[in-house]
Amino acid sequence: MKILLFGATGMVGQRIAAELTNRGHQVTAVSRKGPVQGDVHDAATLAEGYDAVVSAIAPPRDGTEPEPPFLDANRALIEGVRAAGVRRLIVVGGAGSLQIAPGQDLVDAPDFPAVHKKESLAQRSALGLYREVEDLDWTYISPAAEVAPGERTGVYRIGGDMLLADAEGRSFISAEDYAVAVADELENGAHPRKRITVAY
Repeated sequence: MKILLFGATGMVGQRIAAELTNRGHQVTAVSRKGPVQGDVHDAATLAEGYDAVVSAIAPPRDGTEPEPPFLDANRALIEGVRAAGVRRLIVVGGAGSLQIAPGQDLVDAPDFPAVHKKESLAQRSALGLYREVEDLDWTYISPAAEVAPGERTGVYRIGGDMLLADAEGRSFISAEDYAVAVADELENGAHPRKRITVAY
């Protein structure tokens, strides 16, 4: 496939680019400082002629950017992908909107780290935005509560709206295996217009 990747310089974006390239896909990595310069606001022109778009953009982890700019970026991405005539869109999401009990999101838990709260709330609002989109084959992929550089095993579990954890109660996935899940979803198209989560 011919894939346009936004947010290609981040921890997850780099690994998605590597995974897709290793599988033989043609990946164009877009970043503000890379060889293909631009951002999601340029999607209408940049995405033309591509089979799929992957967005690995994220709000600042320290919560310095309020919610509206991140929502505006996702709106621009949706409108741009539409204008370019691309139907397939994969979104790297956040874990804060996953439920830890029926009706209770992780981000709303009393012990949720304050430093990540604004980022998670912005990601949750973005998920709400995608859930209103019916004319694109989007998939919003939430990682486990912890995602960090590690080993590529190629093994992971898929869930829906509930947080996945292992037998010890830890919710974790390596950035490498998260990238595997993104590539698998792109190739298989198993969850159009759905949010899924991946973890060990």
